[in-house]
Amino acid sequence: MAGAERRVRVFALLADNGPDVSRLCHSCLTQLPGVSGAGLAVCSTLAGRGVRYVSDETSANVEELQFVLGEGPGVDAFSNGRPALAADLADREYALRWPAFAPGAVLTGARALFAFPLRIGTIRVGVLDLYRDRPGPLGDEEVADALVFADAVTMLLLTEDHSETADWQEQAGYDPRAVVHQATGMVTVQTGGSIDEAFARVRAFAYAEGRHLTDVADDVVNHRLRFDDL
Repeated sequence: MAGAERRVRVFALLADNGPDVSRLCHSCLTQLPGVSGAGLAVCSTLAGRGVRYVSDETSANVEELQFVLGEGPGVDAFSNGRPALAADLADREYALRWPAFAPGAVLTGARALFAFPLRIGTIRVGVLDLYRDRPGPLGDEEVADALVFADAVTMLLLTEDHSETADWQEQAGYDPRAVVHQATGMVTVQTGGSIDEAFARVRAFAYAEGRHLTDVADDVVNHRLRFDDL
């Protein structure tokens, strides 16, 4: 797809679906019938990952797994700035690349996952994750369409009025960032380490205990769990 054509399609999507990010993500699903669900993670760093949109429970679980485990197509796409396309998460290649995430995602109902970075130049704002409940790659036209949606979502996120959307976390009802960030700060004080080390400790504990990261963070914030005692 030529650059000019891609830009025209991006602005057409924004005109039809903006400024509602959720509406734009839902439109992506309706125009990509081979995709079962979508998740939108907004972040400037991997530790600051927060979920802006999920289409269903499987998408929510996929985003939670990537956040807790720190691995998966979305993590790679954000880090590398390139799409990460996994046509069959049960394949040995992906089990070796993401040994914790791949089997967990399959169990939650995502058999294939396609992650598209949300970026303009060096500016990175998140990842658009599209999952499929059966194995199989996206076709060339589907990838092209997904890239157009990723561009549109990126532009919308960069241009939206944050004074009017500051409470989107509460409206969405699914945002792990606030309590996780608070817990990370508390663990930093408890252990004397860096923010990155504290976040890694909380995430590792959640994984080892088989718990959601937000639940562990809530225990830290409410003084039910201290990391200087571990």
